[in-house]
Amino acid sequence: MENNNRKPRRFDRPQKEFDERVVVINRISKTVKGGRRMRFSALVVVGDHKGQVGFGLGKANEVPDAIRKASEAARKSVFRVPLVNNKKTIPHPVIGNYGAGEVLLKPAAEGTGVIAGGPVRAVLELAGIEDVLSKCIGSRTPINAVHATVEALKQLRTVNNISKLRSKKVEEIR
Repeated sequence: MENNNRKPRRFDRPQKEFDERVVVINRISKTVKGGRRMRFSALVVVGDHKGQVGFGLGKANEVPDAIRKASEAARKSVFRVPLVNNKKTIPHPVIGNYGAGEVLLKPAAEGTGVIAGGPVRAVLELAGIEDVLSKCIGSRTPINAVHATVEALKQLRTVNNISKLRSKKVEEIR
């Protein structure tokens, strides 16, 4: 006789839908009457390598708690990135701004790879972009670079999106 009311076990849990990458962990100190109070800030990027990506910032007294908070915030901020050429590159060049940081993203030929620095590379790889050129202009702070990269990716539009917005055929736009 089988028991269908069994408790779920640890290995029965579904696999994570997103990969996550910790981009940077900062130690933050607040000076109070008794001295310095230390806390930690973590920046985490999540993505599924298929066009969905998000990022989050978490702060806590301990590093693991800050990472957990950041990954929860990142999962809430996930959005879809339009990809072209067999889902490997972006449709057009774009510049994303955040604070004093700017990130330029350009589509690249197949086989080029991800030409990008640490924080920008993390976002692009987790989004599933395989061929792209990038340049950080201005502030290279990891938090500003990730924000600017996400802003750039949110500005992307495909020809199909634009044709729907303008109520025209794809051939008329090209």
